[in-house]
Amino acid sequence: MNDTPADIDQRYRAMLMQRTGEERLIMGCAMRDTARTLVEASLRERDPQATVETIRKGLFLRFYGQEFHPETRVKILAAIESAALPIPG
Repeated sequence: MNDTPADIDQRYRAMLMQRTGEERLIMGCAMRDTARTLVEASLRERDPQATVETIRKGLFLRFYGQEFHPETRVKILAAIESAALPIPG
């Protein structure tokens, strides 16, 4: 779905392309960090006692879960559970 008028879309794209590659990369990284923070907060709201593994699995499923065949998804979730590494800050 795209409900943005074409002229506004073109203006936005032109403004974005005026930025340097580094600025656009920084913007993309900030958007990714924000998305991760929002998803993690929703997972913790749903389960305040969630373990590190539960949060990691939830993040994986929200961001990438539909990208993998169900059998592969199960293997990845098992690997996440067995890794038990701290969540990076």
